[in-house]
Amino acid sequence: MAQVSTHIMFQGQAAQALALYAAVFPGFETLSREDYGTGDMAPAGTVKLATIAFNGSVLQVIDSPIPHAFDFTPSMSLFVDCTSEEELTDAFAALSEGGEVMMPLDNYGFSRRFGWCRDRFGLSWQLNLP
Repeated sequence: MAQVSTHIMFQGQAAQALALYAAVFPGFETLSREDYGTGDMAPAGTVKLATIAFNGSVLQVIDSPIPHAFDFTPSMSLFVDCTSEEELTDAFAALSEGGEVMMPLDNYGFSRRFGWCRDRFGLSWQLNLP
């Protein structure tokens, strides 16, 4: 196998999500991005394919050109180990704003500080302070 990466499919909000994630995480870098153009099978300006480097992980991000009845589920989430309390608190606040807090920041026994949220785009995040 050459590579395994996480594939994240949005429904028209990938560009906004990528902007939020890049603002929250300094290690979130867009390596390449191609958007749909006028006359393509999806609205112009939506993300056809973006390849992201995220602290050693590779993410493939798209806007689905085909409407579908399913969306993200919390059973798949991005798990991020933060390096400081401040980084964890700031990231959790930014990601949960307009979304949903599933487990508020707390000590759950398996971690000094942990929180699980769904962002306003529907993607789930587990943020941890090891």
